[in-house]
Amino acid sequence: MTPISTTEDLASLCQRLRTAEYVTVDTEFMRERTFWPKLCLVQLAGPDEAAIVDPMAEGIDLAPLFELMVDPAVLKVFHAARQDVEIFVHLSGHVPHPIFDTQVAAMVCGFGESVGYETLISKLAGARVDKSSRFTDWSQRPLTERQLQYALSDVTHLRPAYEKLRRKLQKTGRAPWLEEEMAVLTDPGTYTVAPEEAWRRLKVRTDKPRFLAVLREIAAWREREAQRKDLPRARVLRDEALLEIAAHAPTTVDDLARTRGLGRSVAEGRWGTELLAAVKRGLETPAAECPTVEPRIEPPPGLAPIVDLLRVLLKMRCEDQEVAPKLVANGGDLEAIAADDQADVPALKGWRRELFGEDALALKNGRLALAIERKRVKLVPLAVQQD
Repeated sequence: MTPISTTEDLASLCQRLRTAEYVTVDTEFMRERTFWPKLCLVQLAGPDEAAIVDPMAEGIDLAPLFELMVDPAVLKVFHAARQDVEIFVHLSGHVPHPIFDTQVAAMVCGFGESVGYETLISKLAGARVDKSSRFTDWSQRPLTERQLQYALSDVTHLRPAYEKLRRKLQKTGRAPWLEEEMAVLTDPGTYTVAPEEAWRRLKVRTDKPRFLAVLREIAAWREREAQRKDLPRARVLRDEALLEIAAHAPTTVDDLARTRGLGRSVAEGRWGTELLAAVKRGLETPAAECPTVEPRIEPPPGLAPIVDLLRVLLKMRCEDQEVAPKLVANGGDLEAIAADDQADVPALKGWRRELFGEDALALKNGRLALAIERKRVKLVPLAVQQD
């Protein structure tokens, strides 16, 4: 097997695939030493053709591929699409669309929560995936025939999986459910995180506004520097060092040099100068503009049993309807519903409300009860007395 390595051959392949109803897509990339994923291979398969593209080939222009990714007439099928889509957004500036994520579709169709590719392919395509090449360094050249076959199988096996999931969605009338989820994956905002929001990735143990203001500034500095130098965040500055700097708010080189894992040479260099400037911005942030974290509100006494009942209802409804509970509601959603009938949570909107939310409110407000009959939980409507 010879991967496509010229712009001319890539353009010819993409032109043929643009006549297909759908194209299955996968990527192989490396990210251990860089901030941005390094794209090493792109695998593509239409109903009648499959190929591997080598984006590392000298002189190749990926423009035809990017045009295919945004062709509205061709559905792009991924499994666990988030990282693959992020790569295309970074390289082309555009979100692939329309898309179909087989992992999400499998959750809608009753295959469990976050079902893995191997499990899904085994169930839907009857194929066994060769795992021996899973940890390949895809940036190395040349790749062996076995490695290339492994990569290509990711998209060839995906074809029958997609077709079976599509038919099941159509049969059950759940295609609109999936469309709601795909709207999130095709939203450019899903892949854009402002450096000023990078501090939210960190696990903080305090809600002190001044600490958070300093942390926001130095985390934003690290984010920009990591992007500029294309280095993993931890190669610029570890999370622990960021938190320590935010806690002590050093104002001199000597103070900064005492940060564990930083060292005097860094403190005295350009990074040290920029870090001290970021700390200063945080210290000078007006109190009203300091960031805040939402405090975790403990449920009022008596609410925990309601949450437990809602959890039983969720599991029952999802088993009955063959939908992964994780896709419908999480623990925070259940707590919010228990506390407020008007809670702003996905479980009380759209298809989730129809599947679970209405029953959840009825159960909470005494219009519905749970009972056990023949070792199964069932719903029992209750007559509500009028005052």
